[in-house]
Amino acid sequence: MIRRRRVIYVEGYDPQGAEGYHNLFSRSWRRFLKIWPLKATIGDLVIDSEDFAHWTIDAAGPNWRVTTRYDFLRQEQFIRANMAEPLWRQVPRAIGWILDYLFTGTLFKVYRASWQYGLALTYFQGLLLIWIALSLFAGWLVAQGAAWAAAPYPVSIALGIAAGFGSFFFALRPIADYLQVVQINSHWPYLLEYARGNPSCFDRPVEEGAKHLVEAARANDCDELLVVGHSGGGVIAPAVVARALELDPDLGKHGPCVVLLTPGSLMPGVGLHFQARRVHKSIERIAVEPSIIWIDAQARKDALNFWDFDPVGGLGIDVGARRCNPFVWKVRMRDMLAGEFYKKLRWNLFRMHYQFIMANDMRAPYDYCMLVAGPVAVEDWAKRGFDLLSAFSADASYSEPRSV
Repeated sequence: MIRRRRVIYVEGYDPQGAEGYHNLFSRSWRRFLKIWPLKATIGDLVIDSEDFAHWTIDAAGPNWRVTTRYDFLRQEQFIRANMAEPLWRQVPRAIGWILDYLFTGTLFKVYRASWQYGLALTYFQGLLLIWIALSLFAGWLVAQGAAWAAAPYPVSIALGIAAGFGSFFFALRPIADYLQVVQINSHWPYLLEYARGNPSCFDRPVEEGAKHLVEAARANDCDELLVVGHSGGGVIAPAVVARALELDPDLGKHGPCVVLLTPGSLMPGVGLHFQARRVHKSIERIAVEPSIIWIDAQARKDALNFWDFDPVGGLGIDVGARRCNPFVWKVRMRDMLAGEFYKKLRWNLFRMHYQFIMANDMRAPYDYCMLVAGPVAVEDWAKRGFDLLSAFSADASYSEPRSV
């Protein structure tokens, strides 16, 4: 049984940062306690440095107790800076990414791998183009109206240009922000830059995260060392582990069991690009490392991940008989959420996507709060989920199944 756990959480491209995720986890934890009657406390958020923050979790059932240190790899500083750049810089970069995916055939590879994800990606690309088109149309309408009112030609053109810019930068910007057009179209150009092996904003988190992982493993103060990479973190977390293996080739051979969990990963979305050399290198390294346990959690109802996809072979990476990772954990969201709530969320792309790191309505093999704070190893939950679930009584006491 796990008594001490350390989590290193790698967020996706989300500007809310450590504060936002601590609040999210705390709210979710209260929901978790409705189905798991534990004695539990969550510590306050502690900002350790520019690169890390942490909080603690103490959870106890009648016959078990687990203390978790939850380390958060901070990326919000550069994510917020990226999203705050002038639109005249962001938009051309995003259009370049859209054209790149179209003309290199990457978008079609994404559709073949997951039509749901392909549609989601096209949706956000299309929203950006619609935003531009509506602004141009508004400018054209104003120019036409001014001309119809017998305004001089230069005045009509000037008014049209002003209306177009005003629509794009001011009138339509709140709608674009609400629909997360800026966030998504800011993320992907940088992610592709990183995947190609060019200098990028993700270099520091990877390096600092790897050093932190090596230090945590050498400290040997936990039973399980869990690296979690959700969403876009599913690209960065494997890179953190791969870089840590470069710093310490014996990373998983001494101290705690090292587990990489990538729930709802969008890694294939960039890994399918023919120039994604850096991503391929990380995936190949972990795929053949027997001392690291890699579990890739996928859900059919999450349109923002790749369902039924091989994270290694699906990218064209062939490591032959040396391959030992990952174990693909197919998760059913319907098992986790109450019926009415499930129906309400099934068309909410981001809320369903975030269910991977939030509490359930019902007890299920995949329960993020139990994974990071419960007494059972993550690998066991992934491979023996329902057997282990039945080993917990109503009061959350645990008896190991006889098959163990």
